[in-house]
Amino acid sequence: MNAEGSIPAARARRPASFWVSVTVLAIVAFAAAAGPWIAPYAPTEFVSDDPFTAPRAGMWLGSDYLGRDILSRLIVGTRLTLGMAFAATVLASLCGSVIGLLSAIHGGWFDAIASRIVDIILSLPKIIVGLVIVAALGSSITTIVMLAAVVYSAGVFRIARALGNDLVKLDFIRVARARGESTAWILFGEMLPHVIQPLAADFAIRVSFAILFMSSLSFLGLGVQPPLTDWGGMARENLGGLAGASFAPIYPAAAIAICSIALNLMVDALNEHNERETGTL
Repeated sequence: MNAEGSIPAARARRPASFWVSVTVLAIVAFAAAAGPWIAPYAPTEFVSDDPFTAPRAGMWLGSDYLGRDILSRLIVGTRLTLGMAFAATVLASLCGSVIGLLSAIHGGWFDAIASRIVDIILSLPKIIVGLVIVAALGSSITTIVMLAAVVYSAGVFRIARALGNDLVKLDFIRVARARGESTAWILFGEMLPHVIQPLAADFAIRVSFAILFMSSLSFLGLGVQPPLTDWGGMARENLGGLAGASFAPIYPAAAIAICSIALNLMVDALNEHNERETGTL
């Protein structure tokens, strides 16, 4: 291959961090999908008479504060942790992107009202708002998912509105308006295809934000309630094991960190790859 042909090939090669992050996320996704079938024990089964048992054969991460298998609970808790985060992010992305693009299309009073509501949401501390709302309405899964969706839709709105404001100035949007196209067509047929890539990258980042937010609520005792389990709840209920040199609360905390870091690395790697493809890096 000549020197000229090697440049596009080098640009097309994805960085190693992308493949590492994709591998990690694939393992996590598999655990979420097949958790109840691959877990060594049922998440509520008592496998030890002693709390915080050290790891051994057949109980590879030891037991928790009630003598249940940590690995099994960690695997089964993956589905609830990721499922809630994914559902909340889907709702946040749909609502935030649609309202943000509509604000760019209509402007005027619609944009002013939507922007002020978003400013209020962004100005409030997320954890404090979460504690107040969950304490008032109860810590059901529906409440937690809807709360996270509202909290993170404000950030999506800002991004979608900024992208939409750039698009409405372009000729193809003006031509569509001159043809008398409906708002729905301009939104979904003309604008959305041009903003889907940055919104998709933002989606992956917000999944990690949602995981951290919901895990924080669970760690504070206002998230997922027993007998259900998620990573944040596992870290909270096993916190007492630190005094006895147990790693029981470290494993779910490490799972939260690894999953969040993998999502961020994947987005960064994709952005770097796209910049190399377009020659801007």
